[in-house]
Amino acid sequence: MFDSLLSGMEPLPPMPENETVKGYAPGSPERAAIEAELKAMMADPPEIPLIIGGEEVRTGRVKEIRAPFDHSLVIGRYHEAGEKEAAMAADAAMKAARAWADMHFRDRAAVFRKAAGLISGGWWKKLAASTVLGQSKNVYQAEIDAVCETADFFRINPALAERLYADQPRSDAGESNIMDYRPLEGFVYAVSPFNFTAIAANLPSAPAMMGNVVVWKPASTSVLSNWWLMKLYEAAGLPPGVINFLPGSARAITGALVKRPDFAGIHFTGSTSVFNSLWKGAAENLSAYRAYPRIVGETGGKDFVFVHPDADVDAAVACTVRGAFEYQGQKCSAASRMYIPRSRKKEILDKLVAQTRELRVGSPLEYGNFVNAVIDEAAFDTIKGYIDRARANPACEILAGGGCDKSRGYFIEPTLILSAEPRSEPMAEEIFGPVLTVYAYDDSDMDAAYALVDSTSPYALTGAVFARNRHDINHALSALRNAAGNFYVNDKPTGAVVGRQPFGGARGSGTNDKAGSVLNLIRWVSPRAIKETYSPARDWRYPFLG
Repeated sequence: MFDSLLSGMEPLPPMPENETVKGYAPGSPERAAIEAELKAMMADPPEIPLIIGGEEVRTGRVKEIRAPFDHSLVIGRYHEAGEKEAAMAADAAMKAARAWADMHFRDRAAVFRKAAGLISGGWWKKLAASTVLGQSKNVYQAEIDAVCETADFFRINPALAERLYADQPRSDAGESNIMDYRPLEGFVYAVSPFNFTAIAANLPSAPAMMGNVVVWKPASTSVLSNWWLMKLYEAAGLPPGVINFLPGSARAITGALVKRPDFAGIHFTGSTSVFNSLWKGAAENLSAYRAYPRIVGETGGKDFVFVHPDADVDAAVACTVRGAFEYQGQKCSAASRMYIPRSRKKEILDKLVAQTRELRVGSPLEYGNFVNAVIDEAAFDTIKGYIDRARANPACEILAGGGCDKSRGYFIEPTLILSAEPRSEPMAEEIFGPVLTVYAYDDSDMDAAYALVDSTSPYALTGAVFARNRHDINHALSALRNAAGNFYVNDKPTGAVVGRQPFGGARGSGTNDKAGSVLNLIRWVSPRAIKETYSPARDWRYPFLG
């Protein structure tokens, strides 16, 4: 009858394993396969339409997709949506809503489980190659994102949903109690970022899996990989109109959607300022909505690494270099500020500088390059501006990197800044690029040092502490309890795995609804409690009235 009854008398299956990460070593079959796929994609750039109600829509407003690492290389074109197409997509979603909501969860989940199987069976090549080309990720970063994390969402979210549906109230003799986990009344607006293909997969698919219909606006700088996600949904059997693919003007699309009475929610990842504007737009239209919309967002971060005086310095340095400079620091979880004890300042800085200078910068098509291009010219100019201002700031010293070149692609060297001020601009503001700023704290007062970490940034997404002694670890965990939604001990602050480290932060970093967990999925249902009484009262009088 309802998805709530899904596992009433059946044992829940074990949680799925995470997708195995391929290594792409020289001579491996996966390296040969991805190289062939990259060549094929570059030789045949697609023209990408909108997908509305299962139909391809071409607006004639066409934009080129250029590779960030070589902006002379056109890797595709896409049609832009506007207000008219946004209204069409919302109408198509609502037309599909009833049949999709009435479909049993097993059948809805089967679509995404099949998508995961298709990824493992060969679609991984399309997702990885399009992410390398369109988002300038090296092949390993594309593998852990576009391939493994995407497949994990499609396998693990259904298993988590089954556990939610199985969570039922107690029924006493003479009555039956059921919790009906209904989808929301209306459509969900999914707005995805450029930096993770897997996030672009999860934002529309998680609400859809729970029975909702979705209008999905991908980032303009990740349309290529997101197009292949949309084609994957179709190949997996997703009914028309359940997810509608709408690249285009964010202002026009958002303006058309948030005014509609059937607007039911936002699933967002991106900048804090954009999320704030979406929330304000929804608030301004509250009286028009059928129900209060669900607003779920993961936004900015100014993520920290704190090195305790007794830490394993080699581990702290190696993990920080990875956490700061993988994917050019364009991860909301990337290490951006580092706190080191003054008592070990020279030792740590010497190793940080040496390892940062070892990182090669260049095209993701060349396997030896650890750092590749940032996403576009706007990002390049913003990051370069932070570096230039740090260079001119007497409180800051650039210890490594700092070079910027956009003559062919948008390349910025991994940059290490030492700040004498704990609240200087590069210590406090989100840069979203390959820039790590270090401050040496006074380790004679650890409480003051932790208070500094906690208060410097408005964000609270990820953070890491490196320490050996369990008392010191516990001290950090307590002092920094609210400073990060994902906290790492003796590891880099990036790389959350679906089903193992549910991801999200609070404060200025979002609503902390934890992608990859039941906490996120429950936001996309509207529970209804159903009580059935087998022998109802036949007299209005209570015994105490006698």
